Amino acid sequence: MTVADFIAAANSHYYATRDPLGAAGDFTTAPEISQMFGEMVGVWIADLWTRAGRPPFHYVELGPGRGTLAADALRTLARFGGTPLGIHLVETSPMLRAAQLARLPDAVHHDTIDALPDDAPLVIVANEFFDALPIHQYVRTVDGWRERMVLRRDGGLAAVPGDVPADDAIPMSLRGSPQGSIVETAPASAAVMQGCAFRLARHGGALLAIDYGYRGPAVGDTLQAVKAHRFANPFADPGEVDLTAHVDFSALAIAAASAGARVAGPIGQGAWLRLLGIDARLTILAKGAPHRADELASQRDRLVDPAAMGELFKVMAACAPGWPRPEGFGAIGESL
Repeated sequence: MTVADFIAAANSHYYATRDPLGAAGDFTTAPEISQMFGEMVGVWIADLWTRAGRPPFHYVELGPGRGTLAADALRTLARFGGTPLGIHLVETSPMLRAAQLARLPDAVHHDTIDALPDDAPLVIVANEFFDALPIHQYVRTVDGWRERMVLRRDGGLAAVPGDVPADDAIPMSLRGSPQGSIVETAPASAAVMQGCAFRLARHGGALLAIDYGYRGPAVGDTLQAVKAHRFANPFADPGEVDLTAHVDFSALAIAAASAGARVAGPIGQGAWLRLLGIDARLTILAKGAPHRADELASQRDRLVDPAAMGELFKVMAACAPGWPRPEGFGAIGESL
């Protein structure tokens, strides 16, 4: 099978059979690190919604984990007078659905974005969602570009070049890359982004995507596996490790723009959080709980420090035509 099909099958089993988050799981996401992350998302929504004229809207989250981000964001939004018409979570894992309902008992679950409501603008949040979607990988061989296929070899699984020429799948700027180079594409991610952007263009609203990634097109093998907070062989234990790949934000921006949305970013997560006011929020929290001041500062640093999550993680927004430009991107944010 292709690498993309392998990722889809492995992650489907993985997420359906466990809660992978937290110290007892395989990885930790930003909302689980600190409440300040979800609160800054709530501030971002509140500001954009207010400048858009406070229209009725639905809150949507793609791959919402345990519901921690949504709970923190919606609590913050409520302080500014914002109450969504509905809370809609796109999630297929039974275990994570249960955890989400424990925090958000009024939430409605959906298997795909196609089932989302179309009677009002949508404000969509996708934190560490696109990195878990399947990618195709292509390798430059002596005979040209070939898609990488996963097959059994020497008692295990390995990714090897296929037999069918795949030069047409490679961006022109990368076709001359040296032998052994790997190029990744993510049509599944582009399709989700485009589908969401079509909704925004028709009904209004915005999408906020936060993930680790880069501006493409680029050469490189970014497929990785994590188990018990350590890197693992992606092909050694299928369905029992978390498979992800870095997100090409340029490709997401092109998909959003092609559907009529306006794009802002990407910008580094650290800069985005600081522009939204995370340092001021830290000061308030530390004053309220002086005994936790160092702990809270450490959480903030992990989110914004360039050596931690501050630069590797990027933030991009897609907004409906007629909606205001979102905050948090500033002069150092660029629109693609």
